[in-house]
Amino acid sequence: MKAADLFDLPESLAAFRASFSPDAAPWEWVRAIRDALAGVERSLPAALDIPPGVRIEGAVHLDPTVRLPHTCTLIGPAWIGPETEIRPGAFIRGNVIAGAGCVLGNSCEFKNALLLDAVQVPHFSYVGDSVLGNRAHLGAGVICSNLRLDQQPVRIRFPDGHVVDTGLRKLGALLGDAAEAGCNAVLQPGAILGRRALVYPLTAFAGVLPAATIACSGAGRVEVFPRRD
Repeated sequence: MKAADLFDLPESLAAFRASFSPDAAPWEWVRAIRDALAGVERSLPAALDIPPGVRIEGAVHLDPTVRLPHTCTLIGPAWIGPETEIRPGAFIRGNVIAGAGCVLGNSCEFKNALLLDAVQVPHFSYVGDSVLGNRAHLGAGVICSNLRLDQQPVRIRFPDGHVVDTGLRKLGALLGDAAEAGCNAVLQPGAILGRRALVYPLTAFAGVLPAATIACSGAGRVEVFPRRD
């Protein structure tokens, strides 16, 4: 599997193109986030009204059109793109890149994460060691779990039974363009959702969900069927 199978790096993040090869395995993009931000400098435009309740530490780049709430915490390195909205209580705690028109929502935590354009994470979610593709959406309370209980490197099991050891001790979710997870779903470490794939609310999903399919829990197991819209 290549990153290009899941997502397309948008023009808003062209400055990072050298760091995120479309031919790399998608989980390698997670590994690349830290190095991609190595040259980012603190940039807080004078035209940007920063409320007193917004705490900013380190190398944080904010586009002049970023919308800030009355209170949030941004710890660098971080790069936040144009027209992105940060909502009250958001906690950005290092190595975060967000493209254009994203929502980093109320009481959500982001760590070592790459959000492409128009990503929506509006309420009470955790996004760690993850990549969310263009127009990806997480319903309220979705958790991108990034650490196995036994703390061993994350392995990815494909539908054909093939297993890949990523070598990463921490790996969250990889959501393809326009993929979604419903309210209070849990995406297990290394979960991959193909383009336009959908995980139903309250579903704990592990493994790889092919493009344009739906996963839902029922009768003690997770079922997968085609998405028809």
